[in-house]
This record gives sequence, C-alpha cells and structure tokens, in this order.
Amino acid sequence: MKKIIYIFLTFHLVFYFYSCNESVLETIATDRYNEANWWQTESQAVSSLNGIYAVLRSTNTYQLNNISPNSLNMSGEVALATGAHNAGNENLFRNMWNSNFRGVGRANNFLDNIDRLEIDDDQINKMKAEALFLRAFFYLNLVKYYGGVPLILESPDMNKHAKLPRNNKEEVITQILADLDNAASVLPLSYSDINVGRATKGAALALKARVLLYENRWEEAALAAKQVMDLNVYELFPDYRGLFALENENNSEVIFDVQYKVPEYTHSWDIYFELQMNSAPTLDFVNSYLMKDGLPAEESPLFDPENPFENRDPRLHKTVVVPGYLFNGNIANREKYFSTGFGFKKYTSFKDEVYRPSFSPGTSEINFIVLRYADVLLMYAEARNEFAGPEDESIYTAVNQIRSRADMPEVPKGLDKDKLREIIRKERRVEMVLEQLYYDDIRRWRIADEVMNADVLNMEGEVVQKRSFNPARDYLWPIHEVTIQENPVLEQNPGY
Repeated sequence: MKKIIYIFLTFHLVFYFYSCNESVLETIATDRYNEANWWQTESQAVSSLNGIYAVLRSTNTYQLNNISPNSLNMSGEVALATGAHNAGNENLFRNMWNSNFRGVGRANNFLDNIDRLEIDDDQINKMKAEALFLRAFFYLNLVKYYGGVPLILESPDMNKHAKLPRNNKEEVITQILADLDNAASVLPLSYSDINVGRATKGAALALKARVLLYENRWEEAALAAKQVMDLNVYELFPDYRGLFALENENNSEVIFDVQYKVPEYTHSWDIYFELQMNSAPTLDFVNSYLMKDGLPAEESPLFDPENPFENRDPRLHKTVVVPGYLFNGNIANREKYFSTGFGFKKYTSFKDEVYRPSFSPGTSEINFIVLRYADVLLMYAEARNEFAGPEDESIYTAVNQIRSRADMPEVPKGLDKDKLREIIRKERRVEMVLEQLYYDDIRRWRIADEVMNADVLNMEGEVVQKRSFNPARDYLWPIHEVTIQENPVLEQNPGY
C-alpha cells in the first residue's frame, strides 16, 4: 500500500496549524490540543512536522506550464499568459504568496518549539533539518516570483510581522542557502517504509544546486549538483514514461516529491489534463522534439511532412497525446483535443493500450516530483558549460545519460559554448515539461521576452492565443493588491 507522511493526529490540530503564536489563557482546556499542552510527545512533534509538508500540496500548481511556451489553457491563466494581468486580476499572485508564507510560518513555529521535547537529540536535529529544508523551499518559491520578501525566522506574531517591509532578494537567498547547508549536514541519505517522502541529504543538496543555478553562481551550482551525483544514491529510471507511473513512485530517480494518497490527499490531474484540457501542448512545444537522429525536423532526412510526428525523439509519444496515435485504449482524435489538437499523457494515470473510463474528481494520487536525478544532471551540465566551458568531458557524460535513457543519439563532441548551451536548454524543455521548471528557466535565462511574445498555434498552424511579455515588468509578479492593502509597507514591484 502506498505510504504517506501527511497524517494529522486529530482534527483539533487544524486550529493549531492555522493560528498564530498567541498567549495562552490562564484557564487551559485539557480536553483539546492547544499551545500549552501540545509540545509534549514525539508523536505530536511528528504531526507538527507533517503539517509543514502538507503545505507543499497547495504550492504545487500545474498552471505555471500554461504561462510558458509549452502549453495553453483557454479558460485560466489567460491574463498572465497574454500580459493582461495586473496586481488584482490574477488569484495566483495571492495564492502563491499566502501558501508559501503559511509554510514558512509553520516551519518557524516548529523550529521555535521542538526543543521543548525531551526526546533523543539526534531525532530532534533530524526533524529540525527537515523543517529547514522546507522553509528554504518555500522561500525559494517566493523570491522566484516576487524578488525580495519579508524574511521571518520566528514563530508567527501578527503584532510583529503584519507590517514588515521587504528584505532584499540577496538577504533571502543567503538564508535559503544557510538553511540548506544546515539541513544537508544532518539529513539521512534515505528513508524506508512510512517515512519515504521526507527530505533527505540529496534533496537539500539538489535544491541548493537549483538555488545557485537560478542565481547564475555557476561554479557553486555545479559543485552542489556534483555532490548529489557523488552520493551514489540516485540513478535514472530505465523508462521515461514509467518514471511518472503510479506503480513506480519513489523510484531510484526521485530525490524529493509531493506525496498523495487516495482517499486522504488527492488531486484531479486526470480530469484537468484529459477531460477538461486545462493544459494543452502547443505546436511550438511539440515541434521542439528532435528527430530520432538527433537533428531538428528541418535538417533531418527522417522528417516526413505527411507524417510529421513519426521518427521523433521517443519522449514525444511518452509525453504528448497526438491525434492518430493510441492512448487510453483508443486512437486519439482531433475533435476531443479541442484547444491545440494535443493533450498531455505525463502526470495522468492512463496507459496507451488500456482503456480506463473513470474521470471521478479527486481520485488521482500520482506524486508530483519536485527534484529528480535527471534535473541534477542537467543542472550540472548547464553550470559546468557556463563555468568551465564545452571542453569539459563531464558535461557530455551527464547529458548523454539522459539521451541514452530516451533512446536518442549522444551529443556530438567539439561544440562551442553557445551551441552546447542551446542543446542543454532544449533538453531541459522536453525532459522536464510539466514539472514547473520551464517557466522559471525562460525567466532566469532572460529569454521570456523573446519566446513569450509569440502566437500560440494549434496543430494546424492556426493562432489560438496571442501572448505578450513586457520585459520591463513581467520578469517579476506583482504582490497582489489585497496583500498590499493588508500590509501597506510592502513596496510593489516595478510596472504594477
């Protein structure tokens, strides 16, 4: 049976996890949990820690793919995708802020109180390290989209924290890296049984590599990624499609993921992707897949304009539903995939050969992978190319591991830095699609104003959405106007 770590001891904890650290009344109830009688047992501490992990599910949003060149949603995220957003017309801006600060608050409350327990010091230190990892994760989400944010390192206190100004981004990044270093020094290499899914040493180092990569600190990013590789804990799962299958969860490639389990904690991605088409691949994304010989379609003798989706990188048909090809036990038809003509297989529970009619809401439980070994290899390759240059053999070794798993030719040797950079970026696009990374990638590469100022086309080449990206404004999100109303000290980002 699939295990999950996000289980609360009692419904009374709902009060605890959503409250601030307020003083306790002189008369203390003994028939329910409260601040005065909570931090007494190890099981209570574990439940408090699990409450931090639970926030991950509210920060996990597939919509980020729809504001990249990879996919389209015709009924949601339209304002942000088309550049028509402002500080008040997109709920994503408020939800991302609130959910991540909720996670920060829970982590801080845990760190401030865990030492009250008289339990084994090693266990306390390990749980602290998990909380530090999670706090770093939530703060990374905040700085990615808003820049500098208030840096709070103590239990929530409305009187102290409600009117805090923004710290600068560099201060927050420094704290994130300190938290991850502290976490990595304590966390174990792996877990077993019900604890599978908790943060590990590899997760802390991999997230550190991502932070450094996003900051263009190439040498440090490569070193952190190499530390993950040298742990000898992770390896690529043999089959790309199987990597995201329910029966293969927590496999050798997964470093950290968000855990789901029916019926307690579920999502509706089968409905979103296959019934409602809330995320549909664009023609530009589909065309980004190389041919099986490693060449672009326009250069390859394998390309047949009458059968444009034949002889492609095998990951295409393991990721995308293409009309005329088998999926969910039937030949996919163009009429069903109404927005662009394509659908996503990835992160759905449907197979190609087997028909499954169920579309019940809340019955999907595929874990969302936050960090995996292929990403580490690509981060290492990108950072080493930028820092050491394309003569470094280890860059090709890293990328070719992923190419080999995909049954694609190796990257040819002797490329210059620009060409190798282009290959690594294309590899990230097709390998990591739907993993909430490409939107971040195009922004950190500062190419969003190039690739997002383009029309979205369907499979017939017809325009289905006109997009716009303002480079003077859109590399950061606005702080939602309601958030600023609640705290007028917060300075809005430029252009909003």
